[in-house]
Amino acid sequence: MRIAVTGSIATDHLMTFPGRFADQLVADQLHTVSLSFLVDNLDVRRGGVAANICFGMGLLGTKPILVGAAGSDFDEYRAWLERHGVDTSGVRISEVLHTARFVCTTDADHNQIGSFYTGAMSEARLIELKAVADRVGGLDLVSIGADDPEGMLRHTEECRTRGIPFAADFSQQIARMDGDEIRILLDGATYLFSNEYEKGLIESKTGWTDEEILGKVGHRVTTLGAQGVRIERAGEEPIEVGCPEENVKADPTGVGDAFRAGFLSGLAWGVGLERAAQVGCMLATLVIETVGTQEYTLHRTHFMDRFTKAYGHEAAAEVSAHLV
Repeated sequence: MRIAVTGSIATDHLMTFPGRFADQLVADQLHTVSLSFLVDNLDVRRGGVAANICFGMGLLGTKPILVGAAGSDFDEYRAWLERHGVDTSGVRISEVLHTARFVCTTDADHNQIGSFYTGAMSEARLIELKAVADRVGGLDLVSIGADDPEGMLRHTEECRTRGIPFAADFSQQIARMDGDEIRILLDGATYLFSNEYEKGLIESKTGWTDEEILGKVGHRVTTLGAQGVRIERAGEEPIEVGCPEENVKADPTGVGDAFRAGFLSGLAWGVGLERAAQVGCMLATLVIETVGTQEYTLHRTHFMDRFTKAYGHEAAAEVSAHLV
């Protein structure tokens, strides 16, 4: 099963300032702020929702196809992804813009000052999925994640026109979208991903009830944080899967992307919805135990030991046959 994942590709530049921002601000001079902070640490981390999802799928051996836009500074990131089993042939390289970048400084009180540069991500709207499909011999599913809004609309319409099943996954972009855009992006989706808060926001913005949305999508997949995930289909009982016990809660960033990576990999293996959700929850647990969205490792024996403990021997036997 060939799965393409569209969405953002970005790098995060994270810095720490040992003082307090509040101590540097003069109340009656806020209209003319000009400050520079000497920082102690700089962490450069790979990110972007599509790249994060593809990294996890690559570790699971399902050979995802990354579709997005990056700059000429993408070479090192490309090499990293390809070493971890990701097909990056669907990435458009901008001739004039850098890869999207998040630059953030955190002070001693955990307050943050950050900026997000969209950069080459704005060129995602220029990518045609047919060219990607022709190059890899066809696509069985396209997961359309947070990206340039025009790009998301184009990829959704192209999937409908060409009859390619697609998953709608708005995540960070849902806050800026209006009801009309959300209705267009989810109508006819084989899978609709969201967390519980986003689920309510989708219903509020579209004016559609939960039942009406279930009538317009094949499956509604709602992540529930520490409670796991719920999968709903019209006219059927929901499937609910809990999360494995975590060893430590280091950093929640990228947990949702990891769930999607595991779930989509399970679909690629053909193990069924419940098993796919279990794989997703197991991978998400590995990520929450690690600082960084692509800093975790996957060792087959360790993964399967914890998976067996969480979900039992029957589930483990079915999954282990696919995990390389």
